[in-house]
Amino acid sequence: MIGGAVFLLARISSRSREVRAAWSGGFTAEARCLRTYQTFDAAGGGHGRTTLHHVYEFTTREGRSVRFTESGGPVTTVEGDVVIVHYTAERPERATAHAPAPGRLAAGQGCAYAFLGVFIAFCLVFMAVAHLIFSAVDEVLP
Repeated sequence: MIGGAVFLLARISSRSREVRAAWSGGFTAEARCLRTYQTFDAAGGGHGRTTLHHVYEFTTREGRSVRFTESGGPVTTVEGDVVIVHYTAERPERATAHAPAPGRLAAGQGCAYAFLGVFIAFCLVFMAVAHLIFSAVDEVLP
């Protein structure tokens, strides 16, 4: 579980770094929304979370056609709409159609770090308590 949380921390950091780089030092292009679709992640009891995804296509300054999928975009963007995307020359396939909002990105990243940090701390405390309990039982029972 801790390994999964650390993996998520690394993914969140990586994507945030990519988006920040695209916003600050990257290029912009007009992209067409080719498709929208929703995914549903079911949780226990039938409740879950629906995520909206957009598939965009744009042409880089070098003339290369790039297609990418991004989740969490605005529900008002539909197939055929033209939006502005931000991308870096090194990795245009990691573009973003989200409008620059560094404060919002930092807040979301901070909340994710805090949640996962508490989760990791809980796991470590649980492991320590379980170790103490099993050690005590081993001493009582030969």
